[in-house]
Amino acid sequence: MPQRIKAPKQVPSFEYELFEGDPDLLRTVVATPTQTAPWIDPSSLKLKHRIGRGPFGDIWLATHHQSGFDFQEYHEVAVKMLHPLKQEHMQKFIDKFEKLFLKCRELPGVCWLHGVSVVNGKISIAMRFYEGSVGDQMAQSKGGKLSLPDILRYGSQLAKGLIQLHSIGLLVLNMKPSNFLISDHDQLVLGDFGIPYLLLGIPLSDSDMALRLGTPNYMAPEQWDPEVRGPLSLETDVWGFGCSVVEMLTGVQPWFGKSSEEIYHSVVVRKEKPHVPSGLPPAVEHVINGCFEYDLRNRPLVSDLLLVFESSQHAIHGDGGWVGLGSRPIKEKSVGNGYTTWYLSKDHLQVGDTVRSRSPLNARRPHTVDVREGTIVGLDGDADKNSFALVKESTLERVTFGFAVGDWVRLKQETNTHSSVGILHAVQRDGAVSVGFLGLETLWVGKAYQLQMAEPYYVGQFVRLKPNVVTPRFEWPRKSGGTWCSGRISEILPNGCLVVEFPGRFVLGNEPNSFLANPNEVESVSFDTCPGIVEKYHHVEDFHWAVRPLAIAFGLFTAVKLTISMGRGISARLKKNRPNGQDSGGRKSGWRRIFRDASSTTK
Repeated sequence: MPQRIKAPKQVPSFEYELFEGDPDLLRTVVATPTQTAPWIDPSSLKLKHRIGRGPFGDIWLATHHQSGFDFQEYHEVAVKMLHPLKQEHMQKFIDKFEKLFLKCRELPGVCWLHGVSVVNGKISIAMRFYEGSVGDQMAQSKGGKLSLPDILRYGSQLAKGLIQLHSIGLLVLNMKPSNFLISDHDQLVLGDFGIPYLLLGIPLSDSDMALRLGTPNYMAPEQWDPEVRGPLSLETDVWGFGCSVVEMLTGVQPWFGKSSEEIYHSVVVRKEKPHVPSGLPPAVEHVINGCFEYDLRNRPLVSDLLLVFESSQHAIHGDGGWVGLGSRPIKEKSVGNGYTTWYLSKDHLQVGDTVRSRSPLNARRPHTVDVREGTIVGLDGDADKNSFALVKESTLERVTFGFAVGDWVRLKQETNTHSSVGILHAVQRDGAVSVGFLGLETLWVGKAYQLQMAEPYYVGQFVRLKPNVVTPRFEWPRKSGGTWCSGRISEILPNGCLVVEFPGRFVLGNEPNSFLANPNEVESVSFDTCPGIVEKYHHVEDFHWAVRPLAIAFGLFTAVKLTISMGRGISARLKKNRPNGQDSGGRKSGWRRIFRDASSTTK
């Protein structure tokens, strides 16, 4: 099989004459070019024994033999041997690896890569062998946890490595202490340079999606099903960073003892978060809690983590204690309208930016009046403030090429590979944009001219399937007559996927009443879009859960009133026929006689 893999061409060695001052004494030198391609001859790798096992394959200790014209080198390496892939998929992975090989070698915070090969029919990645990891240090520590100074120091180094890896377009997606390797100088380096990210789009033999995209205990909500709940982004690794720090602090793995299915229900369905221990410096506790925001857009950036962890190191005593603000409660992260301070800090406004009033996150109702736009002519601290009004930055959002972060947009060029309607995640001042689309595992990157504004959806809006949709992407309930039900949006995911509930639908047992929807396949419903009295009544019946209970209560009330009225009418007639109001037995007639007879029977 290795012979059928297209190995990159190696540059051969060559000879040249070295001039050292005397033209008559030229020295012949053989030049062995620096390795520019990642391919390693399988015969140069000698596997010794397996030293680890992960979700993507096994880790072996091996020897890498390198030889040249005048040298022989033997390097002890760690080889990550991936699970088997099909021939065409192996080539696809190797092509991706080749493009990033030299870039990864320039990153001091990432493990040193020797190259890639195919051993025993499996892709094998050779990297420098490191004696230990943060996970090993935790196993040797009392209680399985590290001291706060070590955590802050390692956290700073981890954040630097993440920033370096993100700068070349790679995500780790497998953040955990056992992947944080320790060098000879006690420096942390990332031992996983993004293997799950390189495997995106490549089918694996293992059908467990959790094993494909990371280790379940450290996976973010969007990581479980990125095409639907995604996209995967820089903030996905931030969740894994938070889980790893919590484990360092407590000595206990997040969701320890739970199966993958149980973790899925905890993280994705019930939206639970790992418990962050108290007693930390407020800034550290604040930023770690921010790592576990369910909406990835509200999580801090890695640069925020680096700033907090570096600055907090100066507040630590030698005995592990810390100098801070005592046990003062942490301020709430949310600043209203569904945003956190982390969201607002991701786009610093500059003089000259066009801005408008910020709309609530996931609640972008159509504006009833035109929203005025303005231009920033100065920032707080400028000398001349007479030409503009001072407002908080959190109340404004930047408008570039007519778009603002959070806008609903549509691709001008339709596509069948994913939804063409999505949510704008970033718009740069040069026109570069990033958009989350349902059906894509990662952010779509393009230019502003490729987009146009789309009809916005918001939480609380009523929607139904479009008439031309016969087979929707997701399951959708029907009414008793066979027509599609209509529902109300309860949540909007970062890629525009809608979570729709059906309050007018009667549910039995554990039957679900919440369904997903493709924004391409639905349309808004209101009294204005329902022609005729009958459709308006159906709209009320579908959407307002109080209608049915009220109708039932009104019916019962009417029945009781009618019964009482009829009883009084019958009683009045009987009294009219018997002026004394007595029957032959001396008892009162009508309803009172019935009640008295019943009471006497029970005695």
